[in-house]
Formats: sequence, structure tokens, C-alpha cells
Amino acid sequence: MTVPHLRPAEASSTTSQLEISQNLESLFAQRSKYLAGQNNNMDRYYDIQSPLSRHAYTMEVNRKTYLHAWTQHRNMKITDCQSKIHISKIRVRDNTATVSLGHSQQITYAYKDQLSSTHSFGLGTWHAVTLKKINDQWIVWKEWYLDPLEENPRLIAAGMPSSPPHRPALKDGKNYKRKQAVAYANKYAGIAWRTNDKVKYNSKYKNYNNLGGDCTNFASQALGDQTEGGGLPMMGAWRYHFPKGGTKTWVQTDAFKDFILYSGYGKKIATESFSKLVEKTEAHPYGLIGELAAGDLIAHVMNHDVDHFSIVTGFDQRGYPLVNSHTADRFQAPFDLGWDNKTTYILIHIRD
Repeated sequence: MTVPHLRPAEASSTTSQLEISQNLESLFAQRSKYLAGQNNNMDRYYDIQSPLSRHAYTMEVNRKTYLHAWTQHRNMKITDCQSKIHISKIRVRDNTATVSLGHSQQITYAYKDQLSSTHSFGLGTWHAVTLKKINDQWIVWKEWYLDPLEENPRLIAAGMPSSPPHRPALKDGKNYKRKQAVAYANKYAGIAWRTNDKVKYNSKYKNYNNLGGDCTNFASQALGDQTEGGGLPMMGAWRYHFPKGGTKTWVQTDAFKDFILYSGYGKKIATESFSKLVEKTEAHPYGLIGELAAGDLIAHVMNHDVDHFSIVTGFDQRGYPLVNSHTADRFQAPFDLGWDNKTTYILIHIRD
């Protein structure tokens, strides 16, 4: 590769960055093949003798173990996995490089008794990676990222969703533009792999990922944005002050949950474990999750506190509720993926 108009040192630095970028592209592609179940020599990108590098490698082993254990519980099979990386910064000094990047990953699954029908969902994570050049190869020396697949595979909840035979067409209501809210959640799903890869977060809103998490801010936007979202009017303590930021009720999980339920904007369908939500009963032949509609909310509760919010954006071929969220970014992902059997879920229907 020819680098014009650069002094030798600058050209060398640019070449090193190109070499590092290509190495990372290869690394993340191999990770996705490994996650899909292909056995490959992914360990060549690590120094297993180094504790920090070994820890980074073990994270990838553990996430594969969890994902395949989860699909076994759901009678699914992973059929494909793809990766894209978005490098924002590379700093090279001697034989060490520090890199900040976003990783967009698409995971495709099918039910074992219906392998011809697949569903693909997206995950997005931000990574801080330190690489070292050893024996002419860049290896992962240490890495940090918030992994949505880091749960204990022995704590996966039992049960299987079942789809209602007919779901009404998604449409905007008188008070809540449901169809528009779902479109907003799909458009601004961050770096999660999705159909529209040109938009990340909505830049007119503050990003709270470094301030405790952006999931509730994102849910508030999807419901309340007046231009592209659901159009629910701001009221009471639930407000976003442009450009300053959102109120506690706009961005904090428990405060947002209380507002949605007590304001009348939403009503609680149920608060239960995954196994109870998918259980078929006489009153709910498709389980309590059969009451959900696209545009509704799911609160994920840990230790009696709401830990996360996601918005329902659709259902897979068997009626599995699919959600979008920030921190980590998800696009049409199964709602319990990455959560364990100690999690309870509050299903909230937004009134039209």
C-alpha cells in the first residue's frame, strides 16, 4: 500500500494502523465463526500464558458456552454469526496498541424442527482492547467490554414461548403512535447489527452509557419523541430538557417504571419469572407473554430493583418476544437472552 505525502515515520504509523485494523477484522470474524459453533484456532490471537490475555480468551469461550446452552433450552440451533467492527481510535507506541472500537454482531437461529425458517438479531458492544506485537503477530493482551452473553449457563430459565395464532397488524393509536415507536426503536438501536446501518443513537439526546446506562433514556425516547417516536406527551416529572438532558424519571429505571404505571400511560400485564410468563393456562393459553404487543415495554428486575428496560419490536416465527435496547445495544433480540432464572420481568402494555 502506498501512502502519499507522508514523512517516513508517519507512513510507518499509518501502515501499523492498517495492519492492526486488518488483524482486528480477522479476530472478530473468527470470534463469530467460533460463536456459531465452528472449531477454529481462535486462540492464536491470545497469549494463553498471560493472565489478562487468557481472561480475554476465556470470555469468548464462556459466551459461546452460554449462547449454545440457551439455544438448547429453547430447542434452537445457531445457523450463522456475522461481525462488523467500527474502529474509533488506534494509538500505537512501540509494540503496543490501544484500540477503541464498536462491534456489531448478527446471530441467526432456527428452531430444530423448522430449520428452513430463521431469525436474525443484532448485538452491539463497545470494546477497549490492548494489543501487543509478539513474534510479528498482534495478539490481544487485554480487553474490556460489557458482554450481554456473560450469564451462567447453568442458570438459564426453563420454558418455551408459544405464539398466538393471529396478531393484529401494528398501527398507531389515538394517543400512542405504536407503529412509529417501533420504527424509532429499530432506527436508533445503536451499533447492534440491523437492517439500517447508517444511524446510531439519536444525536439530539444525551448518551447516558457512561452515566449508568442509556436503556431507560432510549425507552423514553421511543415512547415520547414527538417527531419520530410514539408521541406520548411529556408530563409531570417525565421530561427531557433540550439540550441539557432528561429528568430522573426520564432516565432512571425504577422512577420511569413508576411513572408509566401510575400516569396511566401503561398498565402492568404481569410481574413474573420467565417460566411463569410462558406457562400456558386456561386464562392465558399462550402464556402471559401472549398479551404483549410490539411497542410495549419489558422491565428486567434483579434483586427487587429494575435493572434494565427494553421495548418490544416484534416476535419471531414461534412468538418469542423480540426487543431493542441500549447498554448493551440489542436489535430484535429474544427478550430473556443474557438474563438468568433469578430475573423477573414486568410486562407493561402501553395504552393506545
